[in-house]
Amino acid sequence: MSHKKKLFNTKVIHSGHKEDTETGAVMPPIHLSSTFKQKSPGNFKYEYGRTNNPTREILEKLLGEIEEGKFAFAFSSGMAAINTLTDALNKDFHVICSDDVYGGTRRIFDKIKKINQNIEITYTDFTKEDNWPGLIKENTKMIWLETPSNPLLKLVDIKKIKNEITKDNIKIVCDNTFASPYNQQPLILGADVVLHSSTKYLGGHSDVIGGALIIKDDNSLAEKIKYLQNAVGSVPSPFDCYMLIRSIKTLAVRMEKHNSNAKIISQFLNTHDKVTNVRYPGLKTDPNHEIAKLQMSGFGGIMSIELNTNLSGTIKFLENIKLFTLAESLGGVESLIEHPAIMTHASIDKATRVELGISDSLIRLSIGIEDSEDLKNALVDALSLI
Repeated sequence: MSHKKKLFNTKVIHSGHKEDTETGAVMPPIHLSSTFKQKSPGNFKYEYGRTNNPTREILEKLLGEIEEGKFAFAFSSGMAAINTLTDALNKDFHVICSDDVYGGTRRIFDKIKKINQNIEITYTDFTKEDNWPGLIKENTKMIWLETPSNPLLKLVDIKKIKNEITKDNIKIVCDNTFASPYNQQPLILGADVVLHSSTKYLGGHSDVIGGALIIKDDNSLAEKIKYLQNAVGSVPSPFDCYMLIRSIKTLAVRMEKHNSNAKIISQFLNTHDKVTNVRYPGLKTDPNHEIAKLQMSGFGGIMSIELNTNLSGTIKFLENIKLFTLAESLGGVESLIEHPAIMTHASIDKATRVELGISDSLIRLSIGIEDSEDLKNALVDALSLI
């Protein structure tokens, strides 16, 4: 029998579990029980559903395998995962963070962690500032990378960041939500922790909320995360865990279609006279293309475009586009479209949005797995109205 390492498509199908030992069921059962019988006081495999659950355990094993991590933890949302990770690092520390990150990440850092834990956050553009190591302080504990970023699709060279850090106690955390494990493996590239909003590509069907942390090999950090996961209790339900296990099994085939559709749509929009700019790392003209080729195996299904119009024209476009659903979130099989300045990044003050480049004419598209020709036609019709 061959002992070669399983490849990705095989991992998403077979990792985390085998057939059920009691019934032979191919898919693992959903263990809804909130408590478990003990053989004698303190002698048990599972104690209480918040502490551990067989269905969640399967999901976490699966997440660890597909992200090449030693430890994995599932949470009730991506924000719960961020909160738990920062809690695990205690208080009175400094974070260097990508300037262009999800609005909710900025909100929890600036409005909650800065106040409750005295965490200092320095935002920087890792794509431009080669002097960022000069931002490191004595109490810097975390480098927070979002690559590709939300919503401007900036990429950060993870290996380069790793090579430039001289202090062993600084954790490189990579939000891999936009790329998915299929397109990018941050732990192999040098990251210490990977974060996911598993609501997005891992879930893939816009029907479950979840988050995840995958840790490369730090036993101490993993113990702290495990303790907080139980103590705070922001865990997903067994049914949500089952939904994610089911969805991850089709991750590879879904991502192939997301990737191919986004390539077609980005090339089409890049030549349209009503579009002034397309941000998509798969385009050869994109400033992040060379980094994307080095550290990604596919370019994902997310892009941002700037329309050749004002806010009124942008809203008219969004109100009239067909097939694309005007809604927050991303990564589902259906195509979604949104306005960052009004929707996902509204919690960021306008001056900061302008400085980052999140203009009133910027739109983010999550390209689904529909027929690309239908998506192109929907865009043509809506663009003709502005």
